[in-house]
Amino acid sequence: MTVPNASTNPASADPPAADPGSAQHGSGKQPPVSFRSLLAASSGNIVEWYDWTVYSSFAIFFSTQIFPKGNGATALLATFGVFALGFFARPLGGWLLGAFTDRHGRRAGLTLTIVMMAAGSLVIGLTPTYSSAGIAAPIILTVARLLQGLSVGGEIGSSTTYLAEIAPPGRRGFIGSFFYASTAAGLLLASGLATLLTSTLSDSAMTEWGWRIPFLIGGAGALAGLWLRRSLEETTIFEQAVASGERTPRPLVTLMTQHRGAALRIMGFTVAITIGFYLFMSYLPTYAVQTTGIAKSEAFLANTIALIVFLIEMPLFGRLSDRFGRRPQLLVCSIGYALLSVPLMIFMEGTFWSVLAVELVGVTLYALYGAIAPALMAEQFPTAVRAVGIGAPYNLTVALFGGTAPYLLTWLNSQGRDIWFFWYFAAAAGVSTIAYWTMPESRGKPLN
Repeated sequence: MTVPNASTNPASADPPAADPGSAQHGSGKQPPVSFRSLLAASSGNIVEWYDWTVYSSFAIFFSTQIFPKGNGATALLATFGVFALGFFARPLGGWLLGAFTDRHGRRAGLTLTIVMMAAGSLVIGLTPTYSSAGIAAPIILTVARLLQGLSVGGEIGSSTTYLAEIAPPGRRGFIGSFFYASTAAGLLLASGLATLLTSTLSDSAMTEWGWRIPFLIGGAGALAGLWLRRSLEETTIFEQAVASGERTPRPLVTLMTQHRGAALRIMGFTVAITIGFYLFMSYLPTYAVQTTGIAKSEAFLANTIALIVFLIEMPLFGRLSDRFGRRPQLLVCSIGYALLSVPLMIFMEGTFWSVLAVELVGVTLYALYGAIAPALMAEQFPTAVRAVGIGAPYNLTVALFGGTAPYLLTWLNSQGRDIWFFWYFAAAAGVSTIAYWTMPESRGKPLN
C-alpha cells in the first residue's frame, strides 16, 4: 500500500513553480510513501509519547511513593520538578541526537531515540520507593527522566524530518500530520489506560503499585517499535545529500552561523503552542481534579474523548494546509488561545461536560498547529541541518515554557493564584501570533 503522489491528487497539489526538484534535484519524481515507512515512523512515535506522557498522567499517584511522605502538595511539586528537569534535557537531546541524525541518517536517529525511551520507562517502572531505598529513589527517577528527555528531544527532530522528507511536495502537510496524530495516539493510550486503571483499582492500589503498570507496558511496547524502525528505508533526500557531499561536519555550528533567523522563527512558533500542548493534552485532568473536585475517572474520560477528536482532526487540517497554506491555520490557533485561555478556565466547573468542553476547544486549536508542524518546521531548513535545526530551538523553547507549565500551574494553584497562569498563556499566544503573522508562507517550499 502506498500514499498517492501529489500528481495523482490535483486538489492538494502545490502551485506549479513551488517545489521544483524537491525530491531529487530534478533527476526524478519523489517516490510514493510506503505504508510500512509511515507505520514505522508513526508507531515508534506512539510509543515515545505514550512513555513520555504517562509520567504527568500518573504523577498524582506515585509522587508520595518516590518522595518523602507528608505534605501531598510538596511531593507532587517535587515530582513535577523532575518533570521539568526532563524537559531541560530535551534541548541537549535535540542538539546531540539531531546532529547525529543529520550526520548518520534519519533511520539511525529514529532507532536510537526509541531505545533510550524504552530504557527510561523500564527504569521508572522498577524504581524503588522512598521507604525502601531512601534518597536513591528520587535519584533513580531523575536519571530515568533525563534519559527520556534526551530521547524525546531527539525524536522531535528525527521523526518530523523523516516524515517531511518522504512526503510528496503537495502532500507534505498531510503526511506530516501523522507525527502529531501518532503523538495523540500515544497520549490517548496513556489517558485511556489511566481511565481504565482509575476505574478498576482503588486509590490505595494505584498509589501502592498500580502506577507502575503503564511504565512497564511502555517499556515493553518499545521493543515492537524498535523492530519496525530498524527496517526503515533511508529518505531519498538524505541519500542525495550524502552522495553530493552536502552534509556538514558540525551541524549545530552551521545552524547558529547560517540559519539563526530560521531557528528564532521555530522558537517564536513554539512559545504558546508548547504550553497549550501540556495543558490540554496531559495535565488538565490533574488540574481539574485538584481545583473542581471532579472524579479522577471522569476527568481522564474527558481527556480521552478530546484526544480521539484531536486524532480525527489531524489529517483534515494537514490537507487543508496543503491547499490553503500554513499561515491561516497558525493564526487561528494562536489568536484563539490568546482570546480564550482565560475564559475557558473560568468556565470549567466540577462536571464532566464542562471539563470536556474545555478540552475540546483546547485540543482543536492545538490541532490547527500540530497537523502542519512537521511540514512547517522542515520547510525552514536545508537537508544538512534539518534535524538539528528543528530539534535544538524547538526543544529549548519547550523546556523553558512547556516543561515548566505543570509545575508553575501547580504552584500558583497552591497559592490561590492559578488565574495568573492563564494570563501568562494568553501573553505567550500573543508572541506566537506575531511570529506567525511575520513569517513567509512556506507551503510548497523546496526541501533541497
